Amino acid sequence: MCVKFVETVDEKRSFPLFPAAIVVFIINKEGKFLLLSSPKRPNKWEVVNGGMDANETLLDGAFRETKEEAGADVRVKPLGVFHASSFHYDENVKWMISVCYLCEYLGGDISPGDDMAGSKHIFASIEEMRENKLDIIVPSKDPWLFERALQVYESWKKDDYELQPQLLGPIRNKYAKA
Repeated sequence: MCVKFVETVDEKRSFPLFPAAIVVFIINKEGKFLLLSSPKRPNKWEVVNGGMDANETLLDGAFRETKEEAGADVRVKPLGVFHASSFHYDENVKWMISVCYLCEYLGGDISPGDDMAGSKHIFASIEEMRENKLDIIVPSKDPWLFERALQVYESWKKDDYELQPQLLGPIRNKYAKA
């Protein structure tokens, strides 16, 4: 595998390019999580997720994946990153960064599209997850992340910080319909 690098404008620093994924936990006001089940993987549930695009911020990626997978009319309030880790993807991509982003569902029709077109969707409670009533594949093997997301949601939901203030206006209009 060939590792690629990007240099700073002044050529004083060089950074390796690293694949990254955004995993978006969307919680409604009742404290339930939006989960999707693709027709390609029936009865397997996942949160909104996908690979980050080149030159995309975490907030851009969270909004884009939400729009693509949950629907263009879905409105969310971004609350922030609550967890990050690395995982083995395949033999060529030995390690990939996974960033968990938390959003509050504000409304809008859920109409899965892109690679999740035709998916079923539900809002599931933490109790349903604790009782293993759902086969959750993303995030896989990390049910505690839902517990953490709910704790952070309860702590952050009333905050009104500007995330990436220089970018939030255009991003919100394009993706969040705020």
